[in-house]
This record gives sequence, structure tokens and C-alpha cells, in this order.
Amino acid sequence: MNTPIDLLIESRWMIPVEPANVVLENHAVAIDKGRVVAVLQQNEAHARFSPRQVKQLANHILIPGLVNLHTHAAMTLLRGLGDDLPLMEWLQNHIWPAEAKHVSAQFVHDGTLLACAEMLRGGITCFNDMYFYPKAAAKAALACGMRAAIGLVTVDFPTPYAADADDYLAKGLAARDELRDEPLLSFCLAPHAPYTVNDRNFARVLTLAEQCELPIHLHLHETKQEIEDSLERFGVRPIERLHRLGLLSPGLIGVHAIHLNADEIALLAEHGCSIAHCPSSNLKLASGIAPITDMVKQGINVGLGTDGAASNNRLDIFQEMRLAALLAKGSSGQAEAVGAHQALRMATLGGAQALGLDAQIGSICIGKAADLCAVNVNAIGLTPCYNAASLLVYSAGREHVTDVWVAGQIRVADGHRLETNEIELIKLAALWQNQVCPRNV
Repeated sequence: MNTPIDLLIESRWMIPVEPANVVLENHAVAIDKGRVVAVLQQNEAHARFSPRQVKQLANHILIPGLVNLHTHAAMTLLRGLGDDLPLMEWLQNHIWPAEAKHVSAQFVHDGTLLACAEMLRGGITCFNDMYFYPKAAAKAALACGMRAAIGLVTVDFPTPYAADADDYLAKGLAARDELRDEPLLSFCLAPHAPYTVNDRNFARVLTLAEQCELPIHLHLHETKQEIEDSLERFGVRPIERLHRLGLLSPGLIGVHAIHLNADEIALLAEHGCSIAHCPSSNLKLASGIAPITDMVKQGINVGLGTDGAASNNRLDIFQEMRLAALLAKGSSGQAEAVGAHQALRMATLGGAQALGLDAQIGSICIGKAADLCAVNVNAIGLTPCYNAASLLVYSAGREHVTDVWVAGQIRVADGHRLETNEIELIKLAALWQNQVCPRNV
């Protein structure tokens, strides 16, 4: 008698990510109670299982759900504000003033709803967030049925959200305590950056990270100015400062990591740190090109992030995959640097590993959550297909995503989001635009 299961997904190609560099043809993934119970040939699946539902993807590549390792989801409501400016001018003269005036729990909830709709539609099933009002962001992610690692942000200066570092941490931990049993949520401590957090507050973050077993997620070596300021203020570069404070560890997620020397790359590798590579944001803000090829050679785990929509301006991991691979080749002079399979790993298992979620997500493996993304390659611009992994990374885009599952639950079906009224979301974004910038300039 065949084993009853909830869902059987059959696809023309499947790239499970684990094992590495493998493309399966005419395979199926069997799903029950939100988890993968088998990956096998389609004819074997029919002989073994009695699924309640079958999804046939005759012209598709099935991959793990994409992981956005760094974003500020609510900043979708600031998309396009102050474009074409250097980072500190953009932050100090445009973003921080707008946030001081407008950011609230409602702003974060609404902006995160908009971000989740965009990300899910593009095959992203998990995002690592860093922003104010983490409870509001978490509630929005849950409303969309999306997996999220919620950052408990802290900075040294007051904002409408919190008065000081202790207040930020207390509010963040309270949100975690309230929501910690939600299966789609995990949490990170998120000190903004070395230039906005002092040594005392870093020590407090480290203590909490060790006590609560949480990753630490922060911006790191994003600009040359950041490094020069650290040398003047602390006498050392930021990574060396973090090293002396004891923050370098497998739980550290360094975002951007553009301006690194060989000793710093070796130090990050020695301590098992992960890097959130955000190539589009790095280029748009003219921050530079991260030495990803050297990091990978040293064995550093690299995931991909979009950064916020205010500095990208897309929450599109397909774009980041392609750009990460191309920049690695161009900057290193090595055409073989960051191949298609490696870029896909960065976009899936690399992000999951950084978040400590690699036992749950990031690859299509027995026992893992069924977070999946189906890409239709039966389209002009995507044919012929000689190599499914190369086609996925170098040719396909988020517009080719048709179906997305989170924990075995369908979230995007045949190209349409199921939980979200997109017309209402667009209206909501327009209302916030009128508040942030009443005149359309």
C-alpha cells in the first residue's frame, strides 16, 4: 500500500543544492506535514506515495526557496528616496531625517507587508531583517506566511522607537519572548554598525548573543570612510576592533565587507564568520566591490542580500545571484570564479547557514522544511537549456517564478500571490508616499 502524503511536486529539473553541483532530471519531491520526506525519480514516487495533491512542473526548474540574508524590509516605503548619492550623504540628509519623522510601528508593518509581497513573488522564502519595531515586522511576515529572521536592532542614538541602547535591546528581547514559539520566525541581534555602536553596547550585545544563542548581524567595512573614522576614533580598523571585543565567531554575519585586506579575510575565515554580500547596493552607493573570490577561497561562508529597497532598489535575489557571479569573475580575472552552482548556494544554503537555519532550510533534503521555488524556463530568452544551473543564474529572473511554497504551504501559485491583495498594497504605498514626500518630484 502506498504511503499517503500531502503533496508531490514533479519537475523537469531540480537543483537540490545538497549534494553540491547536482542537477536532477524528471524527479519529484514528496512533502508531508510541511517537510520533505523523499526526493526520487517520478516513476518511483508514483509507486511509493499516494499524494493528496500533485503539482506537475513540466517546463520548470525546482530550487530551494531563496534566502535574503540582509534587508531592511520596511524601507520599501522609502524606495527611490535620495537616489544617486554617496552613502553618508544619503543617510544623513535623506534617510535618517525621513525615518525620524515617519517611522512608526504602522510604517514598519505596512512597509514589511509590501516587501514580503515583492520577495515572495520573486522566490524569496526567508529574509533576515534589520530595522526598528521588530514586532511589527514579524507580524507582517507572519501575515504573509513568510519565514523571517527578525533583527533586534540597536544603535547609540535615540529614535522614535527607543531612547538608548538598553531600551532598544529591552524592546527587542520582549518582542522575541512574545514571538519565539512562531515556527516561521527566528531572531538575530542587530547592532547597526561599528560606527554607531560603542564598546559598552557591543559588550552587552555579545553577552546577550551568548546567553540567548542568537547570531549577530551588522554592517561591516562598507565604506573607506568607515575604516578611516575607526582608525581615528579607536586606533584600529573595525574588524580588528570587533576581534578585540570578542565578536568574531561563527555567529557573526558581516554585511557588505567590501574593504578588506588579506589579514582581515584570514581572520574572518579563522573565526568562521559569514558574509552577507549585497552587490547591487554596493554598486549603487559606490561603496565598492567586495572581494568575494578571495573570501570563498579562504572558506568563508557567503550569502546574498538585497539590502533595503531604498538602496538597491529591488528586493530581487535573482539579480544578486547573477551580479555576484559576474562581479567575482570581472574583479578577479578568473572566468571560473563563483560558478552558477556556487551562486545558487549563496542564495540559498549560504544564507541559511549564516542564520543557523541550515538544518531546516536552504536545500531540498529529506527532513528539511519544504521551502521551494519553481521557475518556468519555457520562455523566449530562456531556451534552449543546455545547463539548468547556468540558465537559472545567468538567464532567468524573478519574473519567471511561478510557484513558491513555505513549509509546504503554497504562497505563490501560477504567478499570483495568494494571501495579499496587491491593489490594496499599492494604494497603501501611495498613502505613505504622500506623507513622506507630498509632491511627486
